Amino acid sequence: MEHDARIYVAGHRGLVGSAIVRRLQQAGYSQLLVRTHAELDLTDPAAVDAFFDAERPDYVFLAAAKVGGIHANARSPAEFIRDNLAIQTSVIHAAWRHGVKKLQFLGSSCIYPRLAPQPIREDSLLTGPLEPSNEWYAIAKIAGIKTCQAYRRQYGFDAISLMPTNLYGPGDNFDLANSHVLPALIRKFHEARIADAPSVTVWGSGTPRREFLHVDDLADAALFLMRHYGDERIINVGVGEDIAIRELAELIGGIVGYSGAIVFDPSQPDGTPRKLLDVSRLHALGWKARIPLREGIAATYAWYLEQRGVGALRH
Repeated sequence: MEHDARIYVAGHRGLVGSAIVRRLQQAGYSQLLVRTHAELDLTDPAAVDAFFDAERPDYVFLAAAKVGGIHANARSPAEFIRDNLAIQTSVIHAAWRHGVKKLQFLGSSCIYPRLAPQPIREDSLLTGPLEPSNEWYAIAKIAGIKTCQAYRRQYGFDAISLMPTNLYGPGDNFDLANSHVLPALIRKFHEARIADAPSVTVWGSGTPRREFLHVDDLADAALFLMRHYGDERIINVGVGEDIAIRELAELIGGIVGYSGAIVFDPSQPDGTPRKLLDVSRLHALGWKARIPLREGIAATYAWYLEQRGVGALRH
């Protein structure tokens, strides 16, 4: 990927997109194209086509998506499937139509069957039922993968699809109603510490296991794969290790400095029992994650405090 190439990062304000922008800038790429939602509605095919016609990007990182945790997926299933289908279809089609050299589609590990053998290999896709709590998002992402594969087969379009594991880091969403488990726990434990609350309640039984990848590691992998990967097969991006939600809660509580009790609420959904990615293909290409979980959570908590400001510590 030439350093003077015009690179469009779709979703540059999100967790993933902002990390990709940081990584590209660090690597010396200066011709970055970005648009806010107010400037370009990616669900509008005509607007997307006009953007590609005017700007002519050489490469595209498709990180734009409507995302959220179990609660958000359950509350807005129509939006999760409709908006994601619209975004990815508009961008992939316009990218091909206007001569983009290569497009990278960011999927999600939730595309895999709920009870897929662990660790999950890429060929587990479409071999069993999905996790019901996020199937709308998963089906949209599967459609995005298949769109990339179809455009490659029919038109020779160089589109690749990455399947990241659970992500966290600076730029994450800490809204308790819409966020994923790790940022939600950071906020819960922080607010409990400030309020000197006797206990913190965590959804579910605490037994499910999850893998967590720092978003800066994902961005590094995204650049590496844009440079070195060109296959229609999806490729997993993760760390190859997981942790029980109970252990995660204890780890975050310790980092935040909360000393009260941690109570689990088994009446709330657990989601998939385990979701660990097989990253052997990625490792074979020469890339491995570098940021340890404890270090990454501590840095994310520091970022969270910085965003809230010192005054927030008194509330």
